[in-house]
Amino acid sequence: MSNPSVAQACQHLRAGDVIAYPTEAVWGLGCDPHNEKAVHRVLTLKNREVEKGLILVAADQTQISELLKPLPPEQLRHLDETWPGPVTWLIPDSSQLIPDWVRGEHDTVAIRVSAHPLVQALCKEFGGPIVSTSANLAGQPEIRSRSTLQETFSTSIDYVVDGELGESDRPSEIRDLRTGNVLR
Repeated sequence: MSNPSVAQACQHLRAGDVIAYPTEAVWGLGCDPHNEKAVHRVLTLKNREVEKGLILVAADQTQISELLKPLPPEQLRHLDETWPGPVTWLIPDSSQLIPDWVRGEHDTVAIRVSAHPLVQALCKEFGGPIVSTSANLAGQPEIRSRSTLQETFSTSIDYVVDGELGESDRPSEIRDLRTGNVLR
């Protein structure tokens, strides 16, 4: 899938910028998870504490294979049953492969393998997972229209990816991989 908007978005990601993009249900804010300055900028835009952590989104499981290596077969089966799809899993990160400015105060990292074609294309073009947090101020409703996105963040976002939201009516479910508990 060749998409000039995706290619431009990835140039912005590599430059340490913050982008907005459509996900399965809501508009998301994203950046390079390994760029501490960019992640802190996302947190500032949302008025969100770093301790809470952020979600990463990937195109497929190969993009997070190092994180999955130590998992037992039963946990891998849970991932296979729900990905790609609207489930974000809290995956143990005992080797601290993901920076603490993404994990927050947790020993897990929140990851979703998206079924949204544009999000998959974005992660593939970028070459790995990106930060995926809803484009809203902390405690405010999620944003479902581009006009509201632009009103809320005006010039704070460096690039907006062209595209449509998916057909999901709510943000991804969040589950703890160790317990199976649904947290959202």
